[in-house]
Amino acid sequence: MRGVVLLSVLLCATCHLAFSFTDGLVRNGNFEFAPKQSDMNGTVVIGRYAVPDWEVSGFVEYIKSGQKQGDMLLVVPEGAFAVRLGNEASIKQRIKVVKGLYYSLTFSAARTCAQEEKLNISVAPDSGVLPMQTMYSSNGWDSYAWAFQAELEVAEIVIHNPGVEEDPACGPLIDSVAIKALYPPRATNKNLLKNGDFEEGPYVLPNTSWGVLIPPNIEDDHSPLPGWMVESLKAVKYIDSNHFSVPEGKRAVELVAGKESAIAQVARTIPGKTYILSFAVGDASNSCEGSMIVEAFAGRDTVKVPYESKGKGGFKRAVLKFVAVSPRTRVMFLSTFYTMRSDDFSSLCGPVLDDVKLLSVRNPRRLM
Repeated sequence: MRGVVLLSVLLCATCHLAFSFTDGLVRNGNFEFAPKQSDMNGTVVIGRYAVPDWEVSGFVEYIKSGQKQGDMLLVVPEGAFAVRLGNEASIKQRIKVVKGLYYSLTFSAARTCAQEEKLNISVAPDSGVLPMQTMYSSNGWDSYAWAFQAELEVAEIVIHNPGVEEDPACGPLIDSVAIKALYPPRATNKNLLKNGDFEEGPYVLPNTSWGVLIPPNIEDDHSPLPGWMVESLKAVKYIDSNHFSVPEGKRAVELVAGKESAIAQVARTIPGKTYILSFAVGDASNSCEGSMIVEAFAGRDTVKVPYESKGKGGFKRAVLKFVAVSPRTRVMFLSTFYTMRSDDFSSLCGPVLDDVKLLSVRNPRRLM
């Protein structure tokens, strides 16, 4: 397959040189520790273990920020270095994990000269394809999250580009590979939805200001945003309060691709009982301006919540009252419109969703 990047987590019982981890970058995950000059031929890495803490194969380049390829400037998102995976190239690293626990990988990727690049992410034997045709950030870099459940005590992270381009150097830049343990929250009597405040989610790289993309759930058996599914063609963006305006707590979700960017969860309900779905809608203070509408769905009921954004932060609260018609009710949110940031007119953005709660109502007549 042309221009495809394969990122797989192969779980093995006999892997050696596995490293324990804490939440954050894997060892040399930002590739700031360079190969020796004797292990380089220009920018091309030669030698299987030339990049410290990684094992490489195929056409791998070690790229310095500001380096040019023809007229194209290669930009590195964090620090000064990244790797580029050319034809049939791969990098891998083994990490000690806790069997049965859920983990989320975060990594940054950018297209270069290959326009058909995709990210194929898998835990053997499962895999999913993440197309990179849509770039959500104007600087050319996006961070992605992908989750897996550890079946053994060692996970082997493999990032592979099996694409074959006319120019063997064409391929994606990879940087900032990080990992985070996930602890999926449960529904409570205070909220029938799991992780309604979005506080549990993938690792957000501290030195990046573009958030983390949560890919469509059809590409990911285990959601990096516990409790939630991305039921759409495009990703949603996971944002943090250090870089964005967030209505509640430290994390929220930005619906960045109109109706192609939807998030959903199925909750247990009692048919005939009245429920209240409440949530916050706002903007991320990222120059995302204009008229926005968030559509909320609960079973057969829906509400459209308009929000006028000045791109400087702020939010409003909304409520949807409904009567459950089945033991399971699908709650879903999407943005009606596509929106571009006013400061660059090329970065996709949208309304922010946060503080989602679902509660049953004992005396529905009091609300009438």
